[in-house]
Amino acid sequence: MNQTANPEVMLFASTTQSFLEKEASLSRVRELHEAGTSFEHDWWRRAAELGWTSLLVPEELGGGSVSGDGVSDLALVAELAGKVVAPGPLHPVSTVLAGLVEAPEGQRDTIEAVIVGETVASWAVYEPGRPWAPLQPKVTAVPTGSGFRIDGVKDRVEAGADAGLLLVTARCDGAVRQFLVPTDAPGVTVERQSSIDLVKSYARVRFDGVELDAGAVVGSAEQTPAIIARQSQIAAILQCAEIVGILNTVLDFTIQWGFDRYSFGRPIGSYQALKHKYADLKIWLEACRATTKAAVGAVASRSDKADLLVSVAKSYVGEYAPGVVQSCIQLHGGIGVTWEHDLHLYLRRTTLYRSLFGTPEEHQLRVYALDKELNRSLEHAS
Repeated sequence: MNQTANPEVMLFASTTQSFLEKEASLSRVRELHEAGTSFEHDWWRRAAELGWTSLLVPEELGGGSVSGDGVSDLALVAELAGKVVAPGPLHPVSTVLAGLVEAPEGQRDTIEAVIVGETVASWAVYEPGRPWAPLQPKVTAVPTGSGFRIDGVKDRVEAGADAGLLLVTARCDGAVRQFLVPTDAPGVTVERQSSIDLVKSYARVRFDGVELDAGAVVGSAEQTPAIIARQSQIAAILQCAEIVGILNTVLDFTIQWGFDRYSFGRPIGSYQALKHKYADLKIWLEACRATTKAAVGAVASRSDKADLLVSVAKSYVGEYAPGVVQSCIQLHGGIGVTWEHDLHLYLRRTTLYRSLFGTPEEHQLRVYALDKELNRSLEHAS
């Protein structure tokens, strides 16, 4: 997403791409799937050493970005990860850090452990049978003499079975709060959930009378809605940026296939019908890139329009990306639907992201509501 000619950014991108191609190739993704493994913790620590985990963290908390715009740098990493549908907890770790840096009081040691890759953290925000509703948790946190007691169930917790720490949304005294919960705490039960993606794993987590000290809470009751909104923005733009990387890669090798495959003595990609199809797919790709870039910029600058632009990107990318990949599968003919071909790896990731952190339909309704609210504000101001 970062389009500047900054030499430091270019070096960071080159290093990241080389690392992904060598250590997280498509063949490696298949090997991890065969082994029943989501990712290797040593691999993630080496990824953290490249700076992936520090980008959203200010320097005074031990972080730092490459270009001075950590959100754009992180979106760049996500886009490059999409090119190889990389494994690893980039998304959950980033969303947790996005929350912790907004209210770092008492959490500096935790932030440091997550940055260096010593601890994998994930955001426990979804609940069984419920759609995306981060401000309406049913999990409860009851104040005790020494802290809080957590009860309830979360699911669709990315890398939950591999995480050592969860940032849990819960209802406490009529307000939404967030709590850091170690996965090895008494009363925590983690059950792995499978997904359509080969290496993206999720978990259902039960909290049965989990006792926490007072330092486990992140932010005040007044801060929490804004913190959750920030985390939601980061989660959505990372998905969109990764899908842009997926679409760019899939379309490139689909067009190349069209010119490598011959029919009646000429490449099938030279036929007008396929050229028109390629043009349509390219338009949808560039629209996904443009809406994502606008959302990344708005989140990076903390614009008043950030929520609106994020929902525009999430709804557009979620609606069109699966169709683009499906079309590329059809353009490959019979080989496109085989297990041996890599196309289904990209389709799985794209389809998974369509439904997480809000479906296109949910975000379209949100765009409508936010646009009406913005227009009312402008009318009132005038």
